[in-house]
Parts: sequence; C-alpha cells; structure tokens
Amino acid sequence: MTVHYDPFSEQTLADPASNYQRLHREAPVHYIEDHDPPFYTLSRYADVEAALQDGVTYSSEWGQGPNFTPPMGMLSNPPQHTYYRRLVQPAFTPAAIAALAPRIEALARDLLDNVADKTAFDVHDDYAFPLPVIIISELLGVPEEDIHLFKDWSDASVEAMGAEDPAPWAEKMKAMAAYQLNQIEERRAADNPPNDLITMLVKVRRDGKPLADEQLLSVINQLLVGGNETTTSLITNCVWRLLERRALWERVVADPNLIDTAIEESLRFDPPVLGLYRTTTREVTLRGVTVPENTKVMLHYAAANRDARIFPDPDVFSLDRPATRHMAFGLGVHFCLGAELARLEARLALKALIDRRPNLTLENAGERIKPFFLWGRRKLPVKAA
Repeated sequence: MTVHYDPFSEQTLADPASNYQRLHREAPVHYIEDHDPPFYTLSRYADVEAALQDGVTYSSEWGQGPNFTPPMGMLSNPPQHTYYRRLVQPAFTPAAIAALAPRIEALARDLLDNVADKTAFDVHDDYAFPLPVIIISELLGVPEEDIHLFKDWSDASVEAMGAEDPAPWAEKMKAMAAYQLNQIEERRAADNPPNDLITMLVKVRRDGKPLADEQLLSVINQLLVGGNETTTSLITNCVWRLLERRALWERVVADPNLIDTAIEESLRFDPPVLGLYRTTTREVTLRGVTVPENTKVMLHYAAANRDARIFPDPDVFSLDRPATRHMAFGLGVHFCLGAELARLEARLALKALIDRRPNLTLENAGERIKPFFLWGRRKLPVKAA
C-alpha cells in the first residue's frame, strides 16, 4: 500500500505525531513531491542517527532548511562550521552557562511577579516567550528597549526559512540586518565597547582580517533564533503536557526532583524542532528507496523520538521513562550548541512556576506556531484551579 504523508496538510500540522508509526512501518524513507524543491523524509531512529553522523553524504552546505541556500556559518559543513562554532563556544561552556543561573532565576521571578495578581494568564506570552529572548538578547548586547524587535525578527527568520517563498518576510529581514549592522558599527567605533557576544565577534581576526559583515550577521542571526524560539517552545510544550494530564503536573509539584525528567521527556515527546534538512552529495539507497544526489532530505527528529524500536510505548508522555538518547538537539558535529542553556532555562522556569503557581489548570492548548518543521504552542492560556 502506498503511504501518502503530507507534512503541510491541516491534519498533519495539527498533530504531526499521528503519522509517525505508519511512516516507521510502511514508508521509513518517504518522498514529498508537492514541495518546491521536493524532498525525502527519514523517520526511523537508526536512519536519522546514521545520517546525522555522516556529514559527507548528508551535507549541510546548502542549508538545513527545506530550500537550497548558500553556506551559513555554524549551519555549514566543517571546517567552516568548526571555525564559527569555536568563535562562540566560550559563551556556552558549562561554567559560562552555570553563571547565568542567578539571572535566569531573577528573571523568572520578575515575570511571575507581573502576573501575580492575575487568576488567568498565558504561559507562552507572559513567561515562556520573554524569558529566553531576554537572556539571549542580553548575551548579544541588545538594549532592553529593543528586545521586542528581536523577537519579531526572530519569528520572521524562522517563518522565512520554512517558506517556499520567503518574500513576505523580506522587509523584516532587511530591518533586522540594518539594526545588527548598526550594532556592529557602534562596537567597531567604540573605544571601550561592551563585553558581549557582538563585541567578541567584532574583535575576531581571521588571517589578520576582521570578519565581513555578512559573516557576522550569519552568526548573530543563528544565535538569536537558536537562543529563543526553541527554548520558548520547550518551556511551553512541557507545561502543556503536564497540565494536559494534570496528575503529571501534580507529581512534579509534589516532587520537584522530577523536573529534569519532565524536561527530557518533553524534548523526546514534543521536540521544538521536528526535523532539519541535509542535502545528499551522492545517490543513496536506503530501505529499498533510492534518493538521488543533490536532493534535500528531512531528518525527522520527532519521528525518530517516537520509534518503538528505541522507546517503549513511544506515544505516551511518561515521567517514569528511563533516560534515553532522544534526538531533540540533533547529533554529531551539529549537536545544538545551546542545548545546556535551553535545559537550564527550562529547569529554572518550571521550578519557579510550580513554586509560585502550583494550582494551575489548562484552559486550552491554543494553536501551533507556523513553520511546519517546528513544534510549539503560539498561546497557552492557564488559570488558577
């Protein structure tokens, strides 16, 4: 029987996981011909894992989105990827991330203070969205009064990345580039520039020369988008699933030691990035299907995370699941640079929420965010029980 899996259909967008078991069984290498360009999807854990570890065959050189794009900083292949990743690595060492904990805790308190008098509020808008975008903006050195602009531009970047036609977001992308170039020029001209990531990048010399504007913009954009969109969805998704089956929420409230377990299960069950793309550098035959050279392939992290060969009862959100190696942050050389920062932000955000608002109930799950390869709630209204 021919499986027709349409990642752009209303049904799939509303519930992507409804297709995963069928894909595993009947079409682990599935061809999506209705997209421009068409692409293949790998859904089994073993196949996604192998592809992520074979960066020669499954190349990042033409972008990790569904469209063919030029090489871009940390999203390119080694050695270019390695060079750019090393530039920003000092900001994401275990010690550097641990040092952010007091600021994250204080910000979580402040955000919850803002809704302390409200019986009902929105976990996404009031909490999960501002927390990570403020943290990454502060690391970059964005003035507080401009942080709202960065969130809007970040959303536009993500939507443009997943769109067949990115033209509707062109003006916002130009505005973001202009703003960032101004920030770069301010640091170049300053005698004593602030100690932030943009300054660090401006000071870099490669073969005695500073990085070009387009190189700086590429790295800054990747940090901006990676530093807020996915963490917002991680926090929102985790609270959503715990409140959806409220007995789970009550278990975490009663035993905060389960917070890390809840976060890892959320990453497995609802990864904020459903999957990213590679481009084949040669013809590949897998599971009886031949994928041509120079073809986009979606490595479906979310489907791999529901593979029953690896995860028993994969469609159950469980706080009793043994530690397992989910794919939410990818694997190999492109393993998410900010994974531990995302975990820390989610851990401290969830801890503050259960401490301050233990009696929450879910109003509804709201609608999903737009890009088909990302997964999160655009709204998550809650109220006190």
